[in-house]
Amino acid sequence: LKDLRVNFALKDLGELNFFLGIEVKKTGDGIVLSQEKYAQDILKRVGMQNCKPCSTPLSTTEKLSRFEGDPLTAEDCTHYRSIVGALQYLTLTRPDLSFAVNKVCQFLHNPTSIHWSTVKRILRYIKKTTNTGIEIKRSRSALVSAFSDADWAGSVDDRRFTGGFAIFFGP
Repeated sequence: LKDLRVNFALKDLGELNFFLGIEVKKTGDGIVLSQEKYAQDILKRVGMQNCKPCSTPLSTTEKLSRFEGDPLTAEDCTHYRSIVGALQYLTLTRPDLSFAVNKVCQFLHNPTSIHWSTVKRILRYIKKTTNTGIEIKRSRSALVSAFSDADWAGSVDDRRFTGGFAIFFGP
């Protein structure tokens, strides 16, 4: 910090607690990054703060199609895009939402009532898990682990695949 002050004007704001919508909570051996307030704000924005929670963000058997459901009105399309964009930001500290949010992002150009129902299910899952976050612990390990998965020809509309990966440094 001293070296930086030589070249830059710095102001120490104390312990980091909240930054860009991400809450930082210290634990004994690390920190937990979460977006609990942001998740609650999304639920409030949609009027689902008192909704019935569910235990999974997406049904494992459900295949979304661009041809199913009734098209949303222009105003509802804008609302859909706004909420899905907010959900994308929430995935920064909630990798458990990444797959489901990616699925609903695939229909931003022309969402239907079925897609909106899927977004509402994701929101019901968020209601149950608002305090979930990423725990980062101190470690001496330099182990790098990588995982990937793909659903070949998983899209019912164009037979494209969906793939994903996660890379971890340390335990």
